[in-house]
Amino acid sequence: MVVSGGEEYHGTKVDHCFEVQVRETEVVAAALPMQDHWLPLSNLDLILPAVDVGVLFCYTNITSGSPTSTTNECFGAKVWALKKALAQALVTFYAFSGELVKNAEGEPELLCNNGGVDFSVASADVTELKCGGIVVACTFDHRIADAYSANMFFISWAQMAQSKRLSLRPSFRRSLLNPRRHQITPHNYSSIDDMYVPVTALPPPPSSTASAADHLISRIYYVKAEQLEWLQAQADTGNLVKRPTKLESFSAYLWKMVAKCAASDHPGKICKMGLVVDGRRRLYRKKAGADEMESYFGNVLSIPFGGKIVEDLVERPLSWVAGEVREFLETAVTEEHFLGLIDWVEAHRPVQGLAKIYCQGSQDGPAFVVSSGQRFPVKEIDFGWGEPVFGSYHFPWGGDSGYVMPMPSAAGNGDWVVYMHLLKKQIQVIEKDAADVFTPFKFDYVINIKNK
Repeated sequence: MVVSGGEEYHGTKVDHCFEVQVRETEVVAAALPMQDHWLPLSNLDLILPAVDVGVLFCYTNITSGSPTSTTNECFGAKVWALKKALAQALVTFYAFSGELVKNAEGEPELLCNNGGVDFSVASADVTELKCGGIVVACTFDHRIADAYSANMFFISWAQMAQSKRLSLRPSFRRSLLNPRRHQITPHNYSSIDDMYVPVTALPPPPSSTASAADHLISRIYYVKAEQLEWLQAQADTGNLVKRPTKLESFSAYLWKMVAKCAASDHPGKICKMGLVVDGRRRLYRKKAGADEMESYFGNVLSIPFGGKIVEDLVERPLSWVAGEVREFLETAVTEEHFLGLIDWVEAHRPVQGLAKIYCQGSQDGPAFVVSSGQRFPVKEIDFGWGEPVFGSYHFPWGGDSGYVMPMPSAAGNGDWVVYMHLLKKQIQVIEKDAADVFTPFKFDYVINIKNK
């Protein structure tokens, strides 16, 4: 966890490199003692690579308004409140206070020892925030939690800071994701074999063919609500049983853009796109009138993907591409898919499996993954000094494929904030040919949110 306090805004550009100095670092553990115990990872945790996920929330006007209080005094009070609430939240979300350790089989397990989390306070010489803003940023291991689980924690942390009752308590019942009780063989699930691969079956990494000027970079944009509605209308021809969702339409449009970047340099290549699917709604587990999966803490994800020739994606209408998105999604939005994936992992243990699009997605053409961040609760992360004016995940995930995560804007007006981790050349094509859809995120957008 990192907390940063800002100075006044001096009109620097968004891409300005400014110095950040860590003022203090300490370990924050759960407020109550707990007995050490082991928490195994589920089969759906075990298909995640060892990568870190970052998230940040930006706030303005943190001063109390009292004529006798200074910005520094107010900032110190906020830091104290964050640390106290964090210690309280870690009592319930003790998984974040543990340590991943390999067992005798070489698989990671979570040692819940209340080792605590690093809590750093930093300052920057210049920020894009006026009036002494504050940034709260966190990093966690993806094998411990997916975005849905992390969102539960952030909401609970904010509720603790305001002395509110927790709206949802996490469940760590790994038995909810146990494999089925029948003989499992590695060859029962051909559709899973199309999406996942044991790490022992991975070919040697290919030599990099990308030029030094073309590498993965991170950018943040916003997309106006009316543009999302326009994309949805363009993707809808009435041929699908259900109208394409905004996420399907957005993803189809982005698929066309990435393919357009590759069409001139890589004719005939395959462009692949994956969509992260949350399995909680597919694995309904009812007990005492409630769905236990709603509070399940851990990973319940799958990444189906499709691949099409770049020329087809460029030349065909958006409605056709949206239909292709719907087609590959249908293979993974069922209970059977997630039960099959759990069984597939069990059949290969202790050998780890990985999503093909993560570890070998770009071998025969460009590839990227879109993750749905529509449940990102940016407006709910109020620690007592108001809602954030900006929030985003930051996930340069380490694979050779790109990664895109659209999230709701803090404005609450239907706009999206879009985090992109794509090749530099792909970003350049998007900014040139899709400038009417993707607007670079700038300080002016935050000011407009604040003034509404």
